[in-house]
Amino acid sequence: MSELGRRISDPLARLGFADVRRTGGLLADPALGLWDLDALELLGPGADEVVAALAAAADPDLALLALNRLAEAAPDRTALLDALRSSAGLRARLLGLLGASSALGDHLVAHPEDWTLLTDEAQPASRPSEHDLTARLLTAIGVRDAAGVGRLRVAYRRLLLVLAARDVAGTADVDEVAGELADLAAATLQAALALAAAALPAGAAECRLAVIGLGKCGGRELNYVSDVDVVFVAEPVGSGDDDAALRTATLLASSMMRICAEVAWPVDAALRPEGKNGPLVRTLASHESYYERWARTWEFQALVKARPVAGDLDLGRAYIAAIAPMVWSAAQAEDFVGDVQAMRRRVEDTLPGHLADRELKLGPGGLRDVEFAVQLLQLVHGRADETLRDGSTLVALEALAAGGYVGREDAATLAAAYRFLRVAEHRLQLHRLRRTHLLPDDPAGVRRLARAMGLAPDARGDVGAVFEAEHTRHAREVRRLHEKLFYRPLLTTVARMPTDQLRLTPEAARARLVALGFDDPEGALNHLAALTAGVSRRAAIQRTLLPALLGLLADAPDPDAGLLSYRQVSEALSATPWYLRLLRDEGPVADRLATVLGSSRYAAGLLARAPEALRLLGDAAELAPRDGAALRSAFVGVARRQPGPDSAVLAVRGMRRRELLRTSCADLLDLIDVVEVGDALSAIAAATLDAALTAALRAYAAEHGPPQTRIAIIAMGRLGGRELGYGSDADVMFVHEPVDGTDEQTAGAAATAIVEHAVRLLRRPAPDPPLEVDAGLRPEGRNGPLVRSFASYAAYYARWSAVWEAQALLRAAPVAGDPVLGQRFVDLIDPVRYPAGGLKAPEVTEIRRIKARVDAERLPRGADPATHTKLGPGGLADVEWTVQLWQLRHAAEHPELRTTRTLDALRAIATAGLLDADDVAALEASWLLATRARNAMMLVRGRADDQLPRRGRVLTGVTRVLGYPPGRDPGQFLEDYRRAARRARRVVERVFYADPIR
Repeated sequence: MSELGRRISDPLARLGFADVRRTGGLLADPALGLWDLDALELLGPGADEVVAALAAAADPDLALLALNRLAEAAPDRTALLDALRSSAGLRARLLGLLGASSALGDHLVAHPEDWTLLTDEAQPASRPSEHDLTARLLTAIGVRDAAGVGRLRVAYRRLLLVLAARDVAGTADVDEVAGELADLAAATLQAALALAAAALPAGAAECRLAVIGLGKCGGRELNYVSDVDVVFVAEPVGSGDDDAALRTATLLASSMMRICAEVAWPVDAALRPEGKNGPLVRTLASHESYYERWARTWEFQALVKARPVAGDLDLGRAYIAAIAPMVWSAAQAEDFVGDVQAMRRRVEDTLPGHLADRELKLGPGGLRDVEFAVQLLQLVHGRADETLRDGSTLVALEALAAGGYVGREDAATLAAAYRFLRVAEHRLQLHRLRRTHLLPDDPAGVRRLARAMGLAPDARGDVGAVFEAEHTRHAREVRRLHEKLFYRPLLTTVARMPTDQLRLTPEAARARLVALGFDDPEGALNHLAALTAGVSRRAAIQRTLLPALLGLLADAPDPDAGLLSYRQVSEALSATPWYLRLLRDEGPVADRLATVLGSSRYAAGLLARAPEALRLLGDAAELAPRDGAALRSAFVGVARRQPGPDSAVLAVRGMRRRELLRTSCADLLDLIDVVEVGDALSAIAAATLDAALTAALRAYAAEHGPPQTRIAIIAMGRLGGRELGYGSDADVMFVHEPVDGTDEQTAGAAATAIVEHAVRLLRRPAPDPPLEVDAGLRPEGRNGPLVRSFASYAAYYARWSAVWEAQALLRAAPVAGDPVLGQRFVDLIDPVRYPAGGLKAPEVTEIRRIKARVDAERLPRGADPATHTKLGPGGLADVEWTVQLWQLRHAAEHPELRTTRTLDALRAIATAGLLDADDVAALEASWLLATRARNAMMLVRGRADDQLPRRGRVLTGVTRVLGYPPGRDPGQFLEDYRRAARRARRVVERVFYADPIR
């Protein structure tokens, strides 16, 4: 390239021109006279501003070429160029438009005088109304003859030209542009209808014809190039003939559609009743009949945006008044929400995979995701809230946020993304005035689009890279929020509710509460009033949630207690911004919360003291019990980080409360079985014991120095068998071993002080449920020392151990403290609990005697033996004593019986052939049902009990927790329990009491 060429091309390339040779020539062309090729300088005042404005256009080369063509065609070129040099507003509008739209540039070349419509003087003081636009188009038509269509086409393009110029210059935002495009469409329909009426044959019957806008036209959010969706409704004038009036109306509608297609865009009437197979025009009565009897979900969704746009507006308003009640009650149809969701999925499935990411409208994260989510929320909640009944997506979204149906941040994010996507859609279509929603796949096209949207290079890269980053960000947010809102579980619940129950007067609310099964409707009304009083956003969201929550609570065993607990949790979390948002938006939280609160006083109490743990309900994976080793590490870690033992155990008990809540919620929601419940509760207890021992050890060491002994906690009973229930104590024994050279008495005193401190810490009054530690199974029982040395245990079991103690040791397992010492203790007791050669006859007799005494003496006075889960015939004690007798007799020769777990031992007994499979099945079934029932009673009542209730709400609650369906007679559970217990008792009597000693 010559030095002259470089001097010309370098600055032009930096300005953004691609074809710098042509650019230099066009700028120097006498038609523009902006550049002196000899002097290599801009010519005249304002030339630099004009070139800068050309360079700022979306496509500088396109803008310059179009300006050159316009200047050549302009009847007064000098006026055009002088105006451009002197007016920044004209430069922004005209040159911005020429660089963004080749189609409107062609219009200006064909009608060069129209540039004057873009001067400062021609700009209106305010945005033109629909009435103004209609008047201008009707004036432009003039004589309503065949040539009127051409005049209408030119007039339409001129109005579009003015609007597009304001758009690209940034003086009209996307909401205003979309609204004005819809108004222009309505004005065009009205003008086309006037031309069609003028062309009617002589003698045509009189009729009233209303044009109802749907879709983006009806919602006043139209694109530059889009089909205009309509339906037609007609009536005869006076007492005229319906058929004749419909024939005239059909002629008018058909002619109007043809004219609009020639002028601007196609008119699509395919959303009418029966679609393209149905008549183009119907009477109002015919429309009503169709929508009452035959309309499908998608047809009502299409009518959300319906509004009269042309023709007889009074008839149009009558149509809206007749159809609206059906539209806003459509959500009550069976599986309405599922139908709308399935329809969106079908739209996505039709997209070719290679185009999905480039589809602004239909692709994932596109405009349809926003529109479908908003329309579904409108249809579900708009039945009772008329503020939501607006056809504009953005206005409706704002109303949904104001009413608490959508989070404000979510609404703002969706609105911003929707505006970005709409601007991109507008700029795509404006380029050639073609209907498209597909992003360009070439760098030049992406660059032009990005510049047309006003984007600029930044740290992310050039302007094309910036657009890609912004589009990806907005599409990702739209998709996330679409899935969050569109598949919100509460939608289905709310949709199924009768409309009159969504907003209740006190009288209607009282009646509904009674019908739902609330025993204390007055108390429930007080709770509702407290939750919904005032004009705060919190109260608004509660008013949105409570109609659905009442229905969910009504399905629970105790709605009154559930509502009270819900109020308590709500008040405890009143200052937290996430609580109500979580219920409204996140997964099945509301449904799960209603189940938990309406079923379990135990879980409700835990939640009231730890309401922040409500987040656990958002994800089933969060409700899965945590691994025992992880729990132990977390609990002990927290204890070590606290400054003192009191604060350490207080923090640990708070963690225990959260884990108990996790387990009880998972149990109530049927996410874990009874064996997993026992595992989880035992792991929580073990971690708590270990943390308390850690805190006590640290406190002792701080005051006295490191204790010269090692301590281990040995789990007994249900804790040792990992079968703990919600109301179970932690049965344990404490063992210590002096460090080499330490006096046993000194070590024992230290160990006793540490253990007593740990037990005291766990029993201290606190808001959290205490862990009751019971060391009654230690040697010599409560008369013996709380802590013994390893050597003392060895001596005792070698000389004094009774058979009942060997039986108790069957469940012994290290649970906390020094693991090496714990394992040595297990090795010590194995020969005691698994005696070589089994039990001698007197020992078996002794066990049977003790069991008979327990049966006779320990059953509480007034208890019903048939339904006492622990001590009744066929209950837990029957099964466990039978299993333990078999372990004592046979574990030495059958190592598979050496387990602390009842079910594992029972199944090992069957595998070894020691009991008949049917007998084992009977024992297992009774043990499982009794264990589940004990847990259920604790969950329902909030306190432990071994006696099954005979009747009432507690019995109903227990049966529901156990999985019996609503409406089933609770007595069926009692009969099932008695039947299982009787079968187990028959086995016990035969194999425990009567089996000969071998």
